[in-house]
Amino acid sequence: MRVFVCEFVTGGGLRDAALPESLAREAALIRDAMRRDLAALPQVSEILLAADDRLPVPGAVAVTAGADAWAIWRTLAQQADVVWPVAPETDGVLARLVEMLRENCACVLACAPEAIAAASKLETARRLAAAGVPHIPTFPLAQAPDLAGPRITKPDDGAGCEDTRFWPEGVPATPARRDGLVIQPFVAGEAASLTVLAGPEGVQLLTVNRQHIAVEDGRVFLAGLTVGALGDGDGRLAALAGEVVRAMPGLEGIFGIDILLTDAGPVVVEVNPRLTTAYAGLGAALGLNPATLLPPFADAATTPRAGNRTPVELALA
Repeated sequence: MRVFVCEFVTGGGLRDAALPESLAREAALIRDAMRRDLAALPQVSEILLAADDRLPVPGAVAVTAGADAWAIWRTLAQQADVVWPVAPETDGVLARLVEMLRENCACVLACAPEAIAAASKLETARRLAAAGVPHIPTFPLAQAPDLAGPRITKPDDGAGCEDTRFWPEGVPATPARRDGLVIQPFVAGEAASLTVLAGPEGVQLLTVNRQHIAVEDGRVFLAGLTVGALGDGDGRLAALAGEVVRAMPGLEGIFGIDILLTDAGPVVVEVNPRLTTAYAGLGAALGLNPATLLPPFADAATTPRAGNRTPVELALA
């Protein structure tokens, strides 16, 4: 079986633009974990890869200045039996990438188009509100009501903490750019994320991860995370994951849900319809190869067992 790992950031998607160091670091962590897990599978005969030539990888097809990364990915997808893509939602990149790959390979491990489209912050909030799932109210910045207290602004289709800013109470929210931004009330709580597996057999909460969020000059960023740091003794977080999947049909495979653990209970911040950085520590936290949880590589003998996880620290800054 030939598997094409199509990671957008390190794979040439930003070859003719500046390559943000933090974004590239997180993307490389995810990519390398995917390659490591696939390399351990006896049914995988070859791992195909493209790499921005500023971030060379031995054996990868180099994407050089001026090259058409999308054409290179298309060719690799046609050569593969399975494609496993990762990309940010920003500017619709993830949706376009998955669509292109599905036109060129019969087996693409990705969420359905409707789930990717629903990952817009505004659409996610609308879907969750309609389903009665606890979430943070979200408004277009240009049409927002007056919000008391601190606030957060971020891109509607952004990934991670991209362009995310904290605005203290009494300070007008005046980011340098206003188009495509949303605003949310700041909600106090412990920042966490859920790594979730969804498929024909149902929804399973794999790990609950503690996020180490920092604020510097109003800029919000993820300084690191501890994969598998938190438990779910009462099952509320597993139930929340199931509610999110029901509210957003098409979430499949391994994906992430950002949450806040508040005094009133867990609240959904956003949904990431793709692998997140937590995947880099998932195997060690679970004590198994997470690739074996996906249909093309499934191994019933490695189904995660309920119980404690081994916390895995990932430093990102």
